[in-house]
Amino acid sequence: MSDLEAPLRPKRKKIWVDYFVQFRWIIVIFVVLPISFTLYFLTYLGDVWSESKSFKKRQQEHDENVEKVVKRLKERNPKKDGLVCTARKPWIAVGMRNVDYKRARHFEVDLSAFRNVLEIDQERMVARVEPLVNMGQISRVTVPMNLSLAVVAELDDLTVGGLINGYGIEGSSHIYGLFSDTVVAYEIVLADGQLVRATKDNEYSDLFYAIPWSQGTLGLLVAAEIKLIPIKDYMKVTYKPLVGNLKELAQGYIDSFTPRDGDQDNPDKVPDFVETMIYSPTEAVFMTGRYASKEEAKKKGNKTNSVGWWFKPWFYQHAQTALKKGEFVEYIPTREYYHRHTRCLYWEGKLILPFADQWWFRFLFGWLMPPKVSLLKATQGDAIRNYYHEMHVIQDMLVPLYKVGDALEWVHREMEVYPIWLCPHRLYKLPVKTMVYPEPGFELQRRQGDTQYAQMYTDVGVYYAPGPVLRGEEFDGSEAVCRMESWLIENHGFQPQYAVSELNEKNFWRMFDAGLYEHARRKYGAVGTFMSVYYKSKKGRKTEKEVQEAEQAICEAPDAEAD
Repeated sequence: MSDLEAPLRPKRKKIWVDYFVQFRWIIVIFVVLPISFTLYFLTYLGDVWSESKSFKKRQQEHDENVEKVVKRLKERNPKKDGLVCTARKPWIAVGMRNVDYKRARHFEVDLSAFRNVLEIDQERMVARVEPLVNMGQISRVTVPMNLSLAVVAELDDLTVGGLINGYGIEGSSHIYGLFSDTVVAYEIVLADGQLVRATKDNEYSDLFYAIPWSQGTLGLLVAAEIKLIPIKDYMKVTYKPLVGNLKELAQGYIDSFTPRDGDQDNPDKVPDFVETMIYSPTEAVFMTGRYASKEEAKKKGNKTNSVGWWFKPWFYQHAQTALKKGEFVEYIPTREYYHRHTRCLYWEGKLILPFADQWWFRFLFGWLMPPKVSLLKATQGDAIRNYYHEMHVIQDMLVPLYKVGDALEWVHREMEVYPIWLCPHRLYKLPVKTMVYPEPGFELQRRQGDTQYAQMYTDVGVYYAPGPVLRGEEFDGSEAVCRMESWLIENHGFQPQYAVSELNEKNFWRMFDAGLYEHARRKYGAVGTFMSVYYKSKKGRKTEKEVQEAEQAICEAPDAEAD
């Protein structure tokens, strides 16, 4: 058997959950989609109302809301009240992991009002926004000004707070890094109710570097200043197909955005946007984008494509046509390009509504898409949720660029999931060692894509039902995730914490570095006030006793200093 051959697996007997999932589209069409559309529309009206206010008025409301948060925290009695968390309902979170930590006794702080764009500073090229501002909202404000966040995560519903405290990436991350790398300053309410502004060079610089990946366990984020970049009206997108084995596809992906001469900072050699879709073990399409003016896009002979219309083919299927017709170029309106995967949720929409990609559904009902992830979660009980954990994969593997081929072969062998999304990002060498960090000595290797100050990584996005599940064979999702996490630890990779994790505490801190994080936890009073990031990410139900024991163990441990 070759390395890429999938092992033969016994057939799996269907149970009642299989039939419920198979016909879940009925609930999605008649319940989830109408409610989703209504919520999207009401949210849009709320955004328009917010944007109609002056920046001065928004700042005044922001200050009043911060005062409420400070007052609420100061009301907490540590001896009687539980750990602090936001009042947002668990099912509203976009992430796939169970938000079961809220089943333990907790002290809620309402942050629901923090969803305004506070300022667009064109001199400093910074957007100051509240944590519940989402990507659709911020791009609607900035793109007409020919400005954009340096990293705009694809899905409209993803919020600034979630992308900062967790994980955010886009096709521009090979230039700017992850979403949190583009933040200039954080405004944080600490455990004692103190409001601080953390930057990389002020007295709270340790807090500044500790916040990314901390899942809101160091304080409550109430605003952030994020880097803006100048943009143009269109994105010139080149679709380039390749047929070969997985190693050849990986090298083609690397060559699509990394000059072999190492000149990684040369804009003439490096595209503005990069992504790749691996459609099978032998087929891929590489997409690169460069900002283009309206005049260029409208020149005779150039093709424009407004992919944002509801009746248009889903983007990943549109890109797949390059495998038949060969390399082609088109111009897509910039904001529509940013959110190209929203309507079909990458390709998850195909599983949720098997016929939603058909022309008749797109034309008649495509305007209702996508279903809100939060509503999909709200309409599934424990049995359905556990079924998806076992029979479905929604994971991102962050791996060094030179190991992409190995990662693709591992996914094929262990999960057999297609399509696979590839998106590169820089992992910076920082003054301190953060939770995620480059391989030691990477700058000496001079590998393709790396620079002296950053190692190039890639997100290997694995989202879909595994091949064995689609064939009706046995598949153990939990065991597969365990093997994936072990592979990542062995290869200096990372797993974003939005996903379901099987890591125990020891292995969690083998994957991530605890030094700076635990230092900040103690220094800023988070221990005993906010749940630790491992415990917040842990799979399964959390009881109050477990929370107390875990926090007590942290309190009794010796101080950990940042490296």
